[in-house]
Amino acid sequence: MTEPSAPDRYVLHGGLGSPYSMKVRAAMRYRRLPHDWVQLGTPGAPDALSKVKVPVIPVLRLPDGRWINDSTPMLHELERLHPGVRSIVPDDPAQAFLAHLLEDMADEWGTKAMFLYRWLRERDQRQMSEWLAFDRLAGEGRDAILGHAARFRDRQVGRMALVGCTPANAPLVEASADRIMALLEAHVTGERYLFGARPSIADFGWLGQLSQLAVDPTPAERMRERFPHLFRWLMQLDDASGVEGAWRAPDAPTPPAVAGLLAIAAEVYLPFLEANAAALAEGRETFRFTAWGMGYEQGTFRYQARCLAELREAYRTLPVAVRGRVDADLPAAAREALSRG
Repeated sequence: MTEPSAPDRYVLHGGLGSPYSMKVRAAMRYRRLPHDWVQLGTPGAPDALSKVKVPVIPVLRLPDGRWINDSTPMLHELERLHPGVRSIVPDDPAQAFLAHLLEDMADEWGTKAMFLYRWLRERDQRQMSEWLAFDRLAGEGRDAILGHAARFRDRQVGRMALVGCTPANAPLVEASADRIMALLEAHVTGERYLFGARPSIADFGWLGQLSQLAVDPTPAERMRERFPHLFRWLMQLDDASGVEGAWRAPDAPTPPAVAGLLAIAAEVYLPFLEANAAALAEGRETFRFTAWGMGYEQGTFRYQARCLAELREAYRTLPVAVRGRVDADLPAAAREALSRG
C-alpha cells in the first residue's frame, strides 16, 4: 500500500475490536483531521507495529513521517500540532483536569469490563475471536481465520488472571460497568456530552471502551435492553464531524453524570491505582483491594503506576484557584488519593 502523498494527511492503523483505535479514530473524525483508516492486516499496508517501540494499536503515521502510538499521548500530540482546531480538551482548566481523570479511568479501569465480557463466557470467546481473526485475515480462507481465532482465544483467556478479568473479580467489574452505563444513559438524554455541547477527551475515552460492549454478544444484549440511548449515543459519537457546540460554562452546575463518575473514580479507580503502585513499590507481583464490599486481585503493572503519578502531578501543579474549583467537584477520598505521594 502506497502512503498518501498529501503532506497534511495522517494514516491511522488500528482495528475495529480495539477500544483505543475506536477512541482515536472518533476523535480525529470529530476534529476533521485528514486521515486514512487502515485496518491492521490490510494486504500491502506497512507493518505499523514494527514502527513503534511497544507493538500495540492504534499506530498513527504523522505527515512528518513519525510513527506514534498510545492513545492518550497521541491525542495530546494532535492537540499540540493543531491548536484550537475543534479541540477535545475543555478550555476551562478545571474541566480539563476532570476530563483527563475520567479519560484515564476509561482507559485503565473501563477496559476491564471490555476484556471481561469478551473473554469470560464461551459464546463471547468464540464469536469475538473469530471476528477479530477475520479482521486480520479476511480473504485468506476459513481455515486460516479459524486457526488464528483459536490461537488468539487461548492467548487472551490465558491472560485473564494477569489483567484482573476473572470470575472472582467479575462482580466488581460488572457492577462498576453498570453504574457507569446507567450514569451515561441518564446523561445523554438531557445533554450531548460530559462537558457541554461538544465532545471531550473523556467522552472519546468512554466511547472507546463502550464501543466494544456495544458489539460483543453478551454486553451488547445487556446494553440494548438496559441502556438503549447510550447504545445509540455511541453510534453517533463514532463520527461527530458535523457536531458544533460550546463547552459548558465554568460556573455552570456539575452534571450528575460527571459527579457520579468522579465518585466511582474515588471509590474504585483511584484505590485500584494506589493498590497497584504500593505492590510495585514493595516488589509484589500481585495486589488486592476492596471496593463496594467486593474484592479484586490482579498482577501489577508499571504503566498503571505511571498513570497514578501523572494524575498526581497534574493535580499538584494546578493553579491554586483552579485546584479549588476541582476540589469542589472531587469527593474527599479522591482529593486525598491525588494529594498523596
